[in-house]
Amino acid sequence: MWESGDHGDAVDRSPQDAQGAAGVAPPEIEVGDGSDGAVTESAHEAGPALSRRPAIDYHLEPESNAWLLNLIKAATPGWTFLRERYDRSWLSRDSMAGLSVSSYLIPQVMAYSAIVGVPPVTGLWTCLIAMVVYAIVGGSRILSVGPESTIALLAGLSVAGLAQGDPVRVVELTAALSLLVAAWCFVGRVLRLGVIADLLSEPLLVGYLAGAAALMIAGQLGKLTRTTVEGESIIAQVTSFAAGASEAHLPTLAVGVITYAVILGIHFLRPKWPAALIGVVGSMLAFVVFGLDAYGVTAVGEVPSGFPTPRLPEVSGTEFQRLVVAALGVAIMAYGDNMLFARAFPSPSLPGERPSDREVDPQSELAALGTIHVAVGLFGGFPVSSSGSRTALAVAGRARTQVYSLVAAVCVLAVIVLAGSITTVLPNAALGAVVVYAATRLVHIDKFVRLFRFRRREFLLAVTTLVGTVIYGILAGVGVAVALALLDMGQRVARPRSAVLGRVPGVAGMHSVVDYPQAQTLPGLIIYRYDAPLFFANIGDLRRHVQRIIDEEQKAYPGEPLRWFLLNVEAVSQIDITACDGLADIQHDLAAQDIKLGFVRIKNDLYQALWRSEVIDETNQDMLFPTLPVAEEQYLEWARQNPVAPTTLDREPEPVRKATGPWKPASTASGSAPQPDEETRPR
Repeated sequence: MWESGDHGDAVDRSPQDAQGAAGVAPPEIEVGDGSDGAVTESAHEAGPALSRRPAIDYHLEPESNAWLLNLIKAATPGWTFLRERYDRSWLSRDSMAGLSVSSYLIPQVMAYSAIVGVPPVTGLWTCLIAMVVYAIVGGSRILSVGPESTIALLAGLSVAGLAQGDPVRVVELTAALSLLVAAWCFVGRVLRLGVIADLLSEPLLVGYLAGAAALMIAGQLGKLTRTTVEGESIIAQVTSFAAGASEAHLPTLAVGVITYAVILGIHFLRPKWPAALIGVVGSMLAFVVFGLDAYGVTAVGEVPSGFPTPRLPEVSGTEFQRLVVAALGVAIMAYGDNMLFARAFPSPSLPGERPSDREVDPQSELAALGTIHVAVGLFGGFPVSSSGSRTALAVAGRARTQVYSLVAAVCVLAVIVLAGSITTVLPNAALGAVVVYAATRLVHIDKFVRLFRFRRREFLLAVTTLVGTVIYGILAGVGVAVALALLDMGQRVARPRSAVLGRVPGVAGMHSVVDYPQAQTLPGLIIYRYDAPLFFANIGDLRRHVQRIIDEEQKAYPGEPLRWFLLNVEAVSQIDITACDGLADIQHDLAAQDIKLGFVRIKNDLYQALWRSEVIDETNQDMLFPTLPVAEEQYLEWARQNPVAPTTLDREPEPVRKATGPWKPASTASGSAPQPDEETRPR
């Protein structure tokens, strides 16, 4: 045996010393020194010789600059991956995927610029900057980040009232909005609020996206008909459009309808083709060949195509105050989109990579989104998020890394140089058709049907969010979605499921007597499970349930007094002082009825809280049980020592009750396979 001496030297101890010190015989091994034979420490049965190997540096002493390198790597996961792990054999796939995405992205982004109210070149610059920055700081290797329909609409509505129709002011205000979004993202990162994305559940997102689609379509009615549509709410816009619908410009309407029909037809007949690009290019060719400007069809017109320089936007104090609140809603939705699509489209797996290695860190993604918006805001862009359609297109093109986004960025840069000549023949109605197409892609009727079939409550949440978004606007829609999520979550915790547990013949463990109507309980004993943390909002509900159970038990078995009431608290992960006081009240109520209160499967954190609040003290330590079988055994032993007359421990069970719910318990007939051994079955 080897042991370290006072000065780090190896001190040889004899096997006898080691045996005396440890009280057991030392292991019988043979250790080789790697050079001239083996040194035997215990020669009973020599095992295989182990050769020494060179020691390595375990980096126990931190280097002076290690923290800086680690900080840079943590802040730039995309660039770190490309620099350390990128395989050049992936370049061809990434390049082809980048070309495919850019052909779809360019007309889409120009249309989204119209939603915001900025020139198309502004959307192209925004997209270019977002893709490049995310490729460096982003955590997903496949997510397409850039202008997105709902965020564009949200940004446009946020600044519409302040800009008063001035496109120059719109650019300044949306740039300031982007910087404020970045500030909220960084605040969220510092406070580790990445969990906020989880508040947007599936029903709320389904309803919110459908409402946003309705707002997007209403906003394009004027472009598609060349009529004047006024108002900020959808009701005002539809009313204004209906009043002037008779003055719709038919050639403009024809361009929009035909462009939309072409895009939709290509989408269904050739889904892999860039439908939006083909539709827009076709409208431009028609504008030139047929001279549509002579028929009154308007084009976007020439826009500046220079290279912007970074600067801070100019906004007043009043504008800043109004934008701060709007930026919070934009940040929540943009981050929610990012995390939603990051989960929906995991990065392609690499050899030797674990599934967890491909997961996007929610906190790091907050910082990445903030960094993107800083860059976008300084270059005069508008808020961005991620696009599910572009990401799906990248996946279909077998992209492996964000190199595909860099290839798409090069294509966007080429278009920016030519943007002035392109937009002079680009019909406004064609861009409106692209927006309508993008809006229809946000509405998922099948998801509404799925929610309706799954649970009416989920369906009503989606419909309520949809109505709130349409009537009160997209900013209010965000608030409605989050408020409904919090209310739904609070209601589930405040009024959770619970169950009285019993034994089921032929099925291992203890189960709900509602799920298994043939379940049996012990006379004088109730074991009750409450499936939620205990706090101020649900302790009253627990107290009412406890007394109702006692009343029902004594009504059913008037000659058999209830003696023990055990709370199965395995689901109680947290408790507050109000709930502790409520448990004390329950204890007093039971004591007044000569019933002892106990706890089963209590965790240490809960035990400490109940001890400090004096719910548990020295007098009731014997009413704490680690498992349900132990609790039953202790009760049976206690009942034998404290009998009641007449004894009812061996009475026949009551007749089997009929099931009242949709739950169909497994068959317990003779010869059937046993159920998994479990103490509780989730309901």
